Amino acid sequence: MENEPVVQVTGLVKRYGTKTAVNGLDLVVRAGAVTAVLGPNGAGKTTTIETCEGYRRPDAGTVRVLGLDPVADADRLRPRIGVMLQSGGVYSGARAAEMLRHVAKLHAHPLDVDALIERLGLGDCGRTSYRRLSGGQQQRLSLAMAVVGRPELLFLDEPTAGLDPQARRATWELVRELRADGVSVVLTTHFMDEAEALADDVAIIDAGRVIARGTPEELCRGGAENTLRFTGRPGLDLGSLVKALPDGSGAAEPLPGTYRITGSVDPQLLATVTSWCAQHGVMPEGISVERHTLEDVFLELTGKELRA
Repeated sequence: MENEPVVQVTGLVKRYGTKTAVNGLDLVVRAGAVTAVLGPNGAGKTTTIETCEGYRRPDAGTVRVLGLDPVADADRLRPRIGVMLQSGGVYSGARAAEMLRHVAKLHAHPLDVDALIERLGLGDCGRTSYRRLSGGQQQRLSLAMAVVGRPELLFLDEPTAGLDPQARRATWELVRELRADGVSVVLTTHFMDEAEALADDVAIIDAGRVIARGTPEELCRGGAENTLRFTGRPGLDLGSLVKALPDGSGAAEPLPGTYRITGSVDPQLLATVTSWCAQHGVMPEGISVERHTLEDVFLELTGKELRA
């Protein structure tokens, strides 16, 4: 059972009238891992997650969460999962601490509410109604409500949107602690650095389908090669340089005196470039190795145009 996925989505289709939001999507979430679900606006992320949470019924395909159907087995599933929605889920007139204590009482073995309030910096606003909280305070209260019941599986939809840097880092640390305690986490975010910092696995969604999946390292390594850059005198003989490089490597001079080497960048490639420069009387300056980031891969796969 420990090796079975906590979320298994196969061929999921969800339509809203004539619009197909999710179109044959497959997704697997490993037990005990943090899985980041990424995608541009309108890609189908939130619809997919809300279907896993049981808030939406699929039009086709199968969804199993902790081995259960989120709709048919909702009564058995809900005590075992935590959900942080993008918005809503809180009575607008309820006080922050009052709402959190109410949610805690719905669970058999909740976390210590006072400790959680302190941990997430909600102590000063405990008696403030939800509608009078700042956006960041509302986010932190929603996170607290999602984790207070000690869930086996946690869904976090844009958990750090609107948070200041301190609150964002505190949220990251809480997610890491939950994972260390064996909690599985499904995270949607528009922050690529957040996904790189937290995720064991990443699924990139576009047009209602998963178009790439893997660990952050696998995606960054597979999406594009690393790049070595240096500066020197303009007009170097790039043909000669390419001949000295390993097969599959390339060289370009995008700006006069600025050189870019692509390929499998490793110590041997670096030694080859510096050796070639020495043989040709070139003093390379500002040598740097650049690794493609998750954001680079995301933009390459989904495009750079703005979406509504």
